[in-house]
Amino acid sequence: MEQLLSMGFSEDLASEALAATGGHSPLAAADWILTRSSSSSSVPPPPLPPSQSPSTQPCLERFFASSFAIPKTLNPSSSSSAPKTPNPSTSTSSSSPSSLPIKRRHPSAAAPLSDRMRPGTLDSIVGQDHLLGPSSLLRSSLLPSLVLWGPPGSGKTTLARALAASLPGSLYTFVPLSAVSAGVRDLRDAIDGARRARSHGRRTVLFVDEIHRFSKSQQDSFLPAIEDGSIILVGATTENPSFQLTTPLLSRCRVLSLQPLKPQHIEALLRRALSDPEKGLQVTTQAPVSVNQEAIDFLSLHCDGDARVALNALEIAAMLAASRKLHDNKGNLAVTLDQAKEAMQCKHLAYDRAGEEHYNLISALHKSMRGSDADAAIYWLARMLEGGEQPLYIARRLVRFASEDVGLADPSALSHAVACYQSCHFLGMPECDVCLAQCVTYLALAPKSVAVYRALGEAKRVVKESSGGNEGVPLHLRNAPTKLMKDMGYGKDYMYPPDHKDCSSQTYLPPSLLGHKFLDWPPQDE
Repeated sequence: MEQLLSMGFSEDLASEALAATGGHSPLAAADWILTRSSSSSSVPPPPLPPSQSPSTQPCLERFFASSFAIPKTLNPSSSSSAPKTPNPSTSTSSSSPSSLPIKRRHPSAAAPLSDRMRPGTLDSIVGQDHLLGPSSLLRSSLLPSLVLWGPPGSGKTTLARALAASLPGSLYTFVPLSAVSAGVRDLRDAIDGARRARSHGRRTVLFVDEIHRFSKSQQDSFLPAIEDGSIILVGATTENPSFQLTTPLLSRCRVLSLQPLKPQHIEALLRRALSDPEKGLQVTTQAPVSVNQEAIDFLSLHCDGDARVALNALEIAAMLAASRKLHDNKGNLAVTLDQAKEAMQCKHLAYDRAGEEHYNLISALHKSMRGSDADAAIYWLARMLEGGEQPLYIARRLVRFASEDVGLADPSALSHAVACYQSCHFLGMPECDVCLAQCVTYLALAPKSVAVYRALGEAKRVVKESSGGNEGVPLHLRNAPTKLMKDMGYGKDYMYPPDHKDCSSQTYLPPSLLGHKFLDWPPQDE
C-alpha cells in the first residue's frame, strides 16, 4: 500500500488493485492499474504522458526495491475482481494476468555486486602491490604468456581483464574461455581465430579461467600457438601450477602468484561498492544504504581475503535490511552488524582437502609440533578441523610424527598416537577433536629425537648406492633347515646369545660395512 500511495495512486484504487492481484506484490498491482481499461474502475489512474501509451509504459521495477519482486507462483486470475481484458502490453492472446511482463529488471541488477564492482583498469585494482608496481612486468608494454595463481577472490580474472583493457584495442583482441565449460572444439576455434587475426596484424589475448581443469592433452594444444605468437595465453588457477599444469606449458609462461587480500583492501572495496551510484549497492537496493563500521570490520575480517565473499555478503545484508525496512535517522537503508553476521553465517575458511592449502596446513602443524610450540600446533589443528579435514588423516600423521620426530626420546609417544587414531576411528567428529588436541599437545611437549629417522635414511642411502656391493647375508647369520645347507656352512659358528654371555666378537653386518654406524644412540653429546 505504501509503495502504491508513493506513486500517486489513491487509497481506494490501491486497495482495489491489491485485492485484484492477491496482495502479493505492489509491482503487480501497479501494472494492473496502468493496463486496465478506464471502464473497469470508477477512479481513473494517473494520466500517462502522451509519449507513453499503455503499450509503451516504462518498467515499473525502478519504483520498488528488489525485495518486492513478484513471486513466480502468483496467479491473480483466481480473484473474482481480476480484469478480464487482455493485456495490451503483450502480444499473447491469453486473457490471464499471469502472462503480464512482470519480470523486467534493471540491466545491471542481474549481475551480482561482486561482478558489477570488478575494476576495469590496473590502477583501480586494490591489493597485489607486488605485481602492480610502476616498474613491474604487468606495467610494461610487452605482455608475455602468464599463469595467474592465487586463492579464490584474490583478483585473477579482474587482473586478466584489466591487462587486456590496458593494451591497444587496435592491435589486440581479448578472448575469454572457461575450462569448466569449454572443450576441444572451443580451443580449436579460439586458436584458429587467433591465427586468422594474426594474419591481419592483430594479436589475441586468450584468457582461460580455471586452466588446471584442462587435461594434459588440452594444455599441450596451446603450445604451438604460443610458440608461433598466435596467442598470448593468460591462465588463471587456484591450484599449484607445479602439480596441475604440464611442464612444457609452464616453460612457456610466467607464473605470477596472487596473495589473499588483506582486511584493509577488503574494506576499501566495500566502501567503493557503497559510494558507486552506477554499479554499487544502490543498484541492488534502489535506495541509499548506510553500513556501520562494525559491519564493515566484520565482513573484512571474516571473508578470509576473498573479495567475492565479502561483496556478496554485503549485498545479502543490504537485501535483508530492505526486506525488514531497517532505516537510519536519514531514511537510508541501515545495515548493521546483525545483518552482516546473518549474511555471512560463518567465517569463510580457505581450505581444500585435496589442494595445496591441505598440505600447507599439515606442514604447519607438523613443524609446530617439531618446534615444541603447543599453542601454534593446536591453532593449526583447529584450522584443519574447521576447514573440514578428516580426523583420521590427521591422526595418521600424528602416528608418523611420534616415530619420526619423538622416537627414542619418548617411546611411549607412539602408543599415545596409536590410541588417538583408534579413538578417532570409533568416536568420529566432533567428539574426537579433544583426543586429537591432547595427542598434538603431548607430541609438541615431548622430548625429540630423530636418531631412528636418520639411521633409516642412512641405511636406505647405503642400499641404493650399493655400498659394499649389497653383499649376501654372512653364512653364520643364515638358517640351515636342511643337511645340504649345513654342509654348505649355513649357520656355522653362530653364537646364540642366551647361551653365550660374551658375543662381542660376533658380527652382523656384511664384511664391507663392518664398523659402519647408522644409529647415533645415545647421542654423542650426552
